[in-house]
Amino acid sequence: MTRSPVTVRRVTDPADPALDAFARIQQSSYYAPDMLIPPQMFPDLVAGRRPERQDRLLVAEDESGAVLGGTLYHLLPGAGFNSFMGVSAAARGRGVGRALQEASLHDAGEHGRAGIFADSVHASRQSPAEQAAETRAGTDAGQRRRVLHSLGLRTVDLAYWQPVGGPDGGPVKDLDLLYAPPKPDQQTVALDLVIDVLGAYWHGWLGEERTASELAGLRERAGGNELALLPATETPQYWR
Repeated sequence: MTRSPVTVRRVTDPADPALDAFARIQQSSYYAPDMLIPPQMFPDLVAGRRPERQDRLLVAEDESGAVLGGTLYHLLPGAGFNSFMGVSAAARGRGVGRALQEASLHDAGEHGRAGIFADSVHASRQSPAEQAAETRAGTDAGQRRRVLHSLGLRTVDLAYWQPVGGPDGGPVKDLDLLYAPPKPDQQTVALDLVIDVLGAYWHGWLGEERTASELAGLRERAGGNELALLPATETPQYWR
């Protein structure tokens, strides 16, 4: 059976029905969708109503226009940051994720950004409740990291966590920072680039003072100006 080709396009119309399709994929393909950017924000993001950064939402479609997957990322100072990429269960194994990743990296490069960062849960730090949620969703953190590695992402060897969103409003510490470099054979990433990107990403929801404090802690934990890039299946040395 011949599969129809996959086409990737950027969504710019807040009324595009592809936004609802992407929202359904986000809801069904991740074990904790409430931790992601809510779908009600998608129209504002694609309309470019936030001048401090360039938000992008790409969808992959088949010949009929059916949405097979999508990705939401942001072009920030120096590099991009990917908030989510997902593929419908029925479309997995068709190269949809690779098509989306290649399109987003090309877009970042065209706009002078040095690759794209993301964060992803590592199975070794998931609670039993989170592992049970993965099972209910039909997903697996270890397999997700293997797929991300195959798409060119690498673990940044840095003690990273999201400042808020965890227990009692504290940090989320089951995530690792990943990076898709512009050159596949790149072995390190500059700490200054990490700081610039995360500073811009966090500022909108943490404010200037809290962001500065979190970045200072990140720099202290880094222990150097160049950070090793590890296989995406691995977690940083800090957690071992």
